[in-house]
Amino acid sequence: MPTPDPATTSLSDDPALLRIDGPIATITLNRPGAFNSIDLSIAKKLEQLGAEVEANVDIRVLVIEGEGRAFSAGGDLQTIGAAAEADTIAPVVGELLKHYHAFIETVRRMPRIVLSSVHGSAAGAGMGLAFVADLCIAADTARFTPAYAKIGVSPDGGSTVGMVGTVGVRRALQIFLSEDSFSAQQAYDWGLVAKVVPGAELKAETRKFAERLAQNPPAAIAGTKSLVYQAAVTPTKAQLDAEETKIIDAMHTDDFRVAVKKFTSKTKA
Repeated sequence: MPTPDPATTSLSDDPALLRIDGPIATITLNRPGAFNSIDLSIAKKLEQLGAEVEANVDIRVLVIEGEGRAFSAGGDLQTIGAAAEADTIAPVVGELLKHYHAFIETVRRMPRIVLSSVHGSAAGAGMGLAFVADLCIAADTARFTPAYAKIGVSPDGGSTVGMVGTVGVRRALQIFLSEDSFSAQQAYDWGLVAKVVPGAELKAETRKFAERLAQNPPAAIAGTKSLVYQAAVTPTKAQLDAEETKIIDAMHTDDFRVAVKKFTSKTKA
């Protein structure tokens, strides 16, 4: 796939950056000095950038990565600790999660494949973000840290949304309540990570993976993502009806007609 000049749609000092390069968009968490921890500024920026990606029909894959030494250390404990001292937890954390959870909803809803690219530490809500994405590629040195139970709280940031359906209830309870941290290889073994690659190759392998995913036509991506996520909570008849609707919609596209023509011409040869 040819690589056009990337279009920069963010300022370099923004807490999160968006870069669009052909059919692949990249959101970079950009608070490296705070290990990309999630505060109100980054939550608001992620909500804004997520909406931009969702509205852009030319994008097929969204990559989420972190700048600096970590993917994301999770919720910003400086902000949360100050709120605890001031007895303003409900309004402060409520406002933070309103914007951050709106971004998570967009990630799961948008008709694009979302690929997290994880290096260093992914802790708390950062771990949740890594696994709420549709797919995750990780450096072999990446570490995932639930972190919640140790500070006396329950998961947030989409952590249960992204993990329970993949690992099951018992494994999720184990992860959240008894795992101090776990490796990229363990995450791969549990089905949470699609690929584990050497750290030095993460950027290149992420791009290669994103390009492979972007080869899928938009209707195939949107229909498959929608069907897969609703399958676990939809009665069989309704799911079958949804499958019928999605495949017929996809069959009306030029992508399908071209692909079928190419396939049938091969079988006749």
